Amino acid sequence: METPETPDDELVARTKAGEARAFDELVVRYSPRLYGLLYNMTSNHEDTNDLLQEVFAKAYRSIKGFQGKSSFYTWMHSISVNMAINFLKKRNRRMTMSLDDVDNGIINDPDFIEATSDHDPRHQANLGELQKKLNEAMMKLSHEHRAVVTMFDIQGMPHAEIAKILKISEGTVRSRLFYAHRQLQNYLQEFITN
Repeated sequence: METPETPDDELVARTKAGEARAFDELVVRYSPRLYGLLYNMTSNHEDTNDLLQEVFAKAYRSIKGFQGKSSFYTWMHSISVNMAINFLKKRNRRMTMSLDDVDNGIINDPDFIEATSDHDPRHQANLGELQKKLNEAMMKLSHEHRAVVTMFDIQGMPHAEIAKILKISEGTVRSRLFYAHRQLQNYLQEFITN
């Protein structure tokens, strides 16, 4: 029989009281979602792993200051988005990104390959090329636009939740999504019409 999941607020209280194992449960609970968020912003597995460790380290150091005004989930996403944006700004200053750095991880995912495979090599090549173009297009978006696209289109978050995480209005979320979608369409238009 499965035991019910311990509520976040209880795990946060136990962590504040010095119980590190309670925080470990939060790490296990939120790692997959935060990994997805960070990966879709960086498009690089190594950077994502490094950032995820930094996010949890920062959260652990800062947890005593967590007031519970938002959900723990929202607080963690806010830390993640801010750290990813700062990381990307530093990375962009260090180097201009080569297209070779764009990680096409989904193309190597066995489930994706099986689900999309019709065993036609041309079809496989087209899917690979589409994923590459999509990753390239995502990397051309500003950090702020990439964040809203990742949270809304990839992670399925509602506008209100994104607004809380980014500390902006829902109207700004909708505006950034509209602009980002238009940019993505323009970037991908050439590929689609060929």
